[in-house]
Amino acid sequence: MQQKKPDFLDENELRRAAVDLLSRRDYSRLELFRKLKSRCEKIEILEQLLDDLQQRQWQSDLRFAESFLNSRFARGLGPLRIRQELKEKGINAQTITLTFESFEGDWYDSALQTLKKKYHSLKENDPNRKQKLYRFMAYRGFSQDYITYALDELNNTQ
Repeated sequence: MQQKKPDFLDENELRRAAVDLLSRRDYSRLELFRKLKSRCEKIEILEQLLDDLQQRQWQSDLRFAESFLNSRFARGLGPLRIRQELKEKGINAQTITLTFESFEGDWYDSALQTLKKKYHSLKENDPNRKQKLYRFMAYRGFSQDYITYALDELNNTQ
């Protein structure tokens, strides 16, 4: 039985596919590369296309990182986890630093709000409640400073 050859896209079709993806949401360069590489016969053509998209500002790792940070912050994730996820998306350290420097969100308030949501889902008489909350917050990507602040604030309001 013959295996079917993959249908490779020509340059115009590849460009159309990339623009179609970018019209839905921002992608990092690495994400676009991963999505399109199986549809491209020569990687050099894909690299040229990605360079062109960046020059035209249709694809921007900085814009992607800012959007990604805002969406993850809104979900209650902490800076450590968001930084790690950005690295996995192929965003370089300098772009990550710039993104966090320009970010105006309050990490302490975010930690407190995230902790409050989890706090109410745990049983009141659970002897391991504090440890569970701490682990949960660490998993969400909050550092010890943010977790300690949130736990102290929560105890002060109880």
